[in-house]
Amino acid sequence: MKVLLEKILGRRRVLVKENERVVQLYKGELKGILLPGEYSLPNRRNRLSLEMHNLSRPELTSAYDKVLFDKLPKVAAEHLTEVETRAGEVAVVERDGRIHSVLAPDSRIVVWSDAGPWSVTRIDVSEVTEVDPALMRRLGQAKAVSLINVIPVADGQAGILFADGVLIKTLQPGVHAFWAVGRTIQQKLVDLKRQSLEVSGQELLTRDRVTIRVNLAAEYRVTDPVKAVTSVKDFADSLYRALQLAFRKTLGAMTLDQILENKGLVDNEAADKVRAEMAEIGVEVSEITLKDVILPGEMRDILNTVVAAQKEAEANVIRRREETNATRSLLNTAKVMAENPVMLRLKELEALENIAGKVERLTVMNGTDGLMNDLVRLRADAK
Repeated sequence: MKVLLEKILGRRRVLVKENERVVQLYKGELKGILLPGEYSLPNRRNRLSLEMHNLSRPELTSAYDKVLFDKLPKVAAEHLTEVETRAGEVAVVERDGRIHSVLAPDSRIVVWSDAGPWSVTRIDVSEVTEVDPALMRRLGQAKAVSLINVIPVADGQAGILFADGVLIKTLQPGVHAFWAVGRTIQQKLVDLKRQSLEVSGQELLTRDRVTIRVNLAAEYRVTDPVKAVTSVKDFADSLYRALQLAFRKTLGAMTLDQILENKGLVDNEAADKVRAEMAEIGVEVSEITLKDVILPGEMRDILNTVVAAQKEAEANVIRRREETNATRSLLNTAKVMAENPVMLRLKELEALENIAGKVERLTVMNGTDGLMNDLVRLRADAK
């Protein structure tokens, strides 16, 4: 009956729930915002328009939000919260103590005040600004990191920060975040620990026109990360090329024999040049070694033949020396025996003993008596 009566009177009954708000228009004109409750509103010829909003979606998404603030400023101020940012400013919007959104510069958002409470933190980002660590963690937890650039720097590293291609600062180990609003934030991580670099298979021509290949190794450490990053495009590549050029120039001025004989001296001469050059770009080179000298196949065979001949000649000299020593020893023994007959007879007995130990039967001519008599005679002659 009530429904029929309202239709006759040209009205409409509207129920607004507790978690709802309604924007009311009549004959296309904005009338206000309806709070929770039951209403009987004029609706002649269906000219009543209602725009329903649920507070579970706290942002006002309506074509009439600006009209509300312009035409009904008191109503808008009572029910809505407007947040606007200027150029060079971001705003962190919090709802009931939790981050709801982050506004970029020149942005605007309108939320239902009753969906709050709301708080706004404004940050000037006209210059390169680092994000407060506590805020950075909160933004990360809220997954609202679209406007920041997070830069983790591990222990033993240095971070070089650039904004729009301009060097800003050096970052120490830790997690850093910067507002990347209206500019391009870039970073380059530099490892400060000691590192190794190998240059393998470098071909060069010696002074005596022998083609060889060498393997080099170097240990280095970045002492000035800003110089190392800004002076050259790639400091590791610069070290690689410096090793190539220094050793190519040094070894190319020497013969193959000089290189093989003075390998350590070659290292020192070329290493000093490389160290001086790399120190200018903030890189300390500690140890540089010429690891291997690789010869072509035919040259290796020739050198092997030469070495074999040299060793054979040395072996012959040693054999001749030993033979000479043995002959001299025999000569000295012969002289001693010639001057001392007893010694000669003792040598004969010693030889006889050795022979007796190797045969089953030994026949002694003149008998043992004759042998003993000879010994007695030798002793008498000696006296």
